[in-house]
Formats: sequence, C-alpha cells, structure tokens
Amino acid sequence: MKSSAISGFYKLSIDERLRLVKEFADLTDEEVSALKASGALSLDLADRMIENVIGVFPMPMGIAVNFLINGRDYLIPMVIEETSVVAAASHGAKMTRSKGGIFASSTEPVMIGQIQAVKIKDPYRARMSILEAKEDILKKANEQDPMLVSVGGGAKDLRVKVIDTIKGPMVITELLVDCRDAMGANAVNTMCEAVAPLIAHITGGKVLLRIVSNLATERLARAWTIVDKNAVGGEEVVDSIIDAYAFAAADPYRAATHNKGILNGIISVALATCNDHRAIEAGAHAYAARFGCYMPLSVWEKNEDGDLVGSIEMPMAVGIIGGATKVHPIAKIALKILGVKSARELAEVMVSVGLAQNLAALRALVSEGIQRGHMELHARNIAIMAGATGELIDIIADRMVKERKIRMDRAREILEEYRGRADEGLKKLLA
Repeated sequence: MKSSAISGFYKLSIDERLRLVKEFADLTDEEVSALKASGALSLDLADRMIENVIGVFPMPMGIAVNFLINGRDYLIPMVIEETSVVAAASHGAKMTRSKGGIFASSTEPVMIGQIQAVKIKDPYRARMSILEAKEDILKKANEQDPMLVSVGGGAKDLRVKVIDTIKGPMVITELLVDCRDAMGANAVNTMCEAVAPLIAHITGGKVLLRIVSNLATERLARAWTIVDKNAVGGEEVVDSIIDAYAFAAADPYRAATHNKGILNGIISVALATCNDHRAIEAGAHAYAARFGCYMPLSVWEKNEDGDLVGSIEMPMAVGIIGGATKVHPIAKIALKILGVKSARELAEVMVSVGLAQNLAALRALVSEGIQRGHMELHARNIAIMAGATGELIDIIADRMVKERKIRMDRAREILEEYRGRADEGLKKLLA
C-alpha cells in the first residue's frame, strides 16, 4: 500500500524526492527526465499554445505530502513562487490524518452558458416563449458537440431570467451543460453561439453576449475534516482557530486574506495541471460574496469532543482533458502523479488541498505566527537576490533569521563579509 505520509520529505535531495515520487506514481525514466529539465515545454509547442510567443517562464514545482482524501493517499504537485505554501499544505494534511483525513464530494460537472437578449418590449412574455422552445434549443446546442453527448454530457437544461439593468430589462437564457471531464468553456461557448439566432428569432430582440459564466454554482466541490485537538496543540488552540475564523466571517478585509490562503493551495494545483486558475479564482471570490457580503469559503467549528471541525464549499470548474491539460508535458505528468481518473476527482482533491492549506495558515497565525516558517524561506530569496550562490545562500539566510534582520542591505553586508574572508584565505595561500 502506497502512502503519502512521508516523514522528512523536505530534507531529501531533489533526486531522492524524485525517486519516491517515481515509485509512488509509476513514472517512467522519460517523465522523470522531463521534470528535471527546465526546457520541458519547447518553444515550438509554446508557440502553438498562445500568441506572440518569445519564450517560456519556468516556475518551481513541489510535492505536498501526507494527503489522505476519501481514504486514498495522494501526492500533490504544486506550482507556486511563494515560500512556505507547499510545506504548509503538507503540515495541514498531516494534522487531518489524526481522524481519518479529509472527506470530499462534488456535484455533477455542469457549467452555465449565458445568452443575453436586449431590446425586447415584452421580456416576461419572451421568457415564456424561450421556455416553451426548450427542447428545440437544447437539441440545437447538443448538435454542436456529439462527442460530449456520446459520453453522457451535453446541454441538459435551460433556465431564463429577466434582469433589470441601467439599460433596461434584459432576458438572459442560461444553458446548463454537463462537461464531463473537461473544464468545458469552449464547448459551452460554442453551444451558446449556436442557439443565439434561435433565441433572437423567438424573442424578436437582439442577442449580444453568448459566453460561459465562471460563477459555476452548479459545479461545486466540498470537503470536510475532523482534526484531533491534540494534533493542533490542544483545545485552547482549537478555540483560537475558531476565533480567527470568526474574525474572517465578520470582516471582509480579513476574509479576503483568509480566502487567499485557501487559493494558495488550489491555484498551485491548477497551475501544475494547466487548469484555468483565473476562472477558479473569479468563481471563488464571486461565490464568497453570493449573499451580498464577502465571506470566508471555509468554516471552522468545535465538536462535542473538543476537536476541530473544518468544511469548505466552492465552485471548481476543472478538467483533465482538453485545453493545455493534455498538451503541456509537465501537466500530463502532474496528473499522473495525482492519479485522478475524472474531473470530479480532481476537483475534490483541489478543494481538499485548499482546506488543508487554510488549516495550516490558521494554526500558524494563532500560535507561532505566520512569519516564522515563511521568513526562513524568504531569507533565502533575499540572499539569492543579494548575489549569494551555493552554500552561502543558506549561511546568509540563517544569519539574517537569527538576527531578525531579513533585509537586502544586511544580506549584502554578510555576503561581503564572507567574500572578504575568502579573499584573505586566497592571499594566505598565495603568500
């Protein structure tokens, strides 16, 4: 039985980490070589993915360990430039194992496509007419993607609403499209384009926008966990974490940072798998404000045993086929490491990562503070920016952390000090 509970993973060399991941995910030698090669995405392939290509932009890719989701162990590929995030996700996941890990579920992968009709004199009558033509509209939509329909997806339903705007009433038709294992934006947009003339004819109005909505309220992912009070440091820490959540629930300024921490984990996995992280983030923030006040995406409570209980629900429009997911060589390897078999499973894994990330952040905030681990890693970046290389990076970083002076000027001072020692040593050798 393969386990993601790997003690001291961060202490291992890159080659040792790769060996463990290779064994866990059954990677080939070629896939391991691709992970090690900074130029895995060729310029030729990049030029076919987007416009005006001049190069590629490498980002660090790490592995979060300790994840037990729905009784299954996962290694989580994460792509991010921010220090501490991968370590925090791993630590959060480790705490959740105390009571069986994280449990996740998701709704069917249904996306919403919107067709906007304007200049309609009798919008409510037009709404009824569109609803009466529902079967014809759905038929027209499904003719655009017979492959999606053949695997059980396609346009399943429609709804129509009249909205009041500064330009007067508008009739908005919404297609509900089951996208199966694709994120589905292209398929939904194509269907909306196809039915637009039919809606214009039915309403006598003018159709303008025909596009997917990124507020995917029909495509939700949920996760919850119970964390033993002793795993977080005792019942006092449990109470403090709930106080921190209460702060976020009462203040949108705190809620924004609370949710940013959740998205640290989710967006890192989205980047690793080449999913549309901008759509995920837009949907997350809109969902957080759906009741008219910006709220945290997660909830933290205490049960009768004094243990910490966390839950999260949010839109999660992700795919394992289509787009760059099956084109980018590293994204394909990331999906293989994850071992997910469907878009829904990927969504459940990603929302679980968000919950673990949130747990670790709150635990740090109410105890030693968020800066402790973060600044240790940040110090390394400062040392590199100052010009340090090799072992000097860690030496200078350690000095700055001990002195509590993690600044560029201090890094340069220490670097010059060590370079001066090296010059003196060289002079003695040559004397």
